[in-house]
Amino acid sequence: MRHVPDRERRARLARRHALAPGHRAAGPEAATRAVAVLHSTEPASVYLSIRARVDGVEIADIDRALYEDRSLVKQLAMRRTLFVFPRDLLPAAWGSASARVADQLAARLAKEVEAAGHAADGAAWLAEARAGVLAALGDGRALTAQEIRQAVPALEARLDLAPGKKYAANVSIAPRVLTQLGVEGLLVRGENAGHWRISKPRWTLMSDWLGDVPPRAKADEGYAELVGRWLGSFGPGTEDDIVWWLGSTKGAVRAALAALGAVEVSLDGGGTGWVLPDDPLLDGGPEEEVDPWAALLPVLDPTVMGWKQRGWYLGEHAPHLFDTNGNAGTTAWWDGRIVGCWVQDDAGVVEVRLLEKLPRAAKAAFRAEAERLTDWLAGVKVGTVYPSAAMKVVDWVHP
Repeated sequence: MRHVPDRERRARLARRHALAPGHRAAGPEAATRAVAVLHSTEPASVYLSIRARVDGVEIADIDRALYEDRSLVKQLAMRRTLFVFPRDLLPAAWGSASARVADQLAARLAKEVEAAGHAADGAAWLAEARAGVLAALGDGRALTAQEIRQAVPALEARLDLAPGKKYAANVSIAPRVLTQLGVEGLLVRGENAGHWRISKPRWTLMSDWLGDVPPRAKADEGYAELVGRWLGSFGPGTEDDIVWWLGSTKGAVRAALAALGAVEVSLDGGGTGWVLPDDPLLDGGPEEEVDPWAALLPVLDPTVMGWKQRGWYLGEHAPHLFDTNGNAGTTAWWDGRIVGCWVQDDAGVVEVRLLEKLPRAAKAAFRAEAERLTDWLAGVKVGTVYPSAAMKVVDWVHP
């Protein structure tokens, strides 16, 4: 069995994820394919993830891919998370990961509708609301959530969630319905009505957005396609890594691995990983080393979030860089390992915060990366609802 040490995995990461100089991607689409899909929970992360992987990319280039060429499309899928997908990967998600989430969310929403007293039959209420939204967006119209609520009176309803609990909330039902239609692949978050770092989409029919909507894959075929893309970008990875990323079951992952003819490899620490059968590392020699490199990645970047078992690139820094729910803040990478994070001051200047002692070359590389990111942001300050402990420290003291 081929053994793949952590050192080799980090060299593969540098190349495959287009992070090391000389291995960067040619454009937004290539940068997205390098990591299978981009996290889009926070809209700014899409832009910053692409910026880290494409030399000279501009906001307009990313907007063009998202809103004009529509070669990159937002879709709720794995783990009930919003991602940016390469357009050709959408059918795989629709038939597998998105379908799984859609069933879960629909059942929950129907129960919430009934509990709130809006209808005795929550599923029937949802079907009627779905029809109303689709009608409102007919004839090629694109509307904001507020405009849709005005057009579909049922969406003015509200829900009392977790009554009696300290986290109880009274929320609008409209976002839940729109999310449901989005995960079903009927609607899409189209053009953004706000700044690139803010999510204010105009919702539109997927058929209008894409023009030609391909048929969704069968569930097993969809899962196999998604797992194959993950292995191509993140392999070798363990079964637990894939199950976590896919948000599905071990049975679905094992079936996908079998369909792909995936090959087992051994990992440092005694674990077993998987790679595609045509992975070059199976040809024999070790992965060629990559010159030491620095990168500054945004909140929830796919490289940071791509594996469940992260010790080989994260070390013991998780408490400083992830919140209690497992969401990653910004990260600073040196030679394939996470060694800190980055923040902005009041003027928007990027500051790197290190969690361990590094050589002079690393510190110089981070200064250059911080200047490059500061220039690219041009004074724009990027906020987050997922700040890590290291990001929140007021007076940072370097080790």
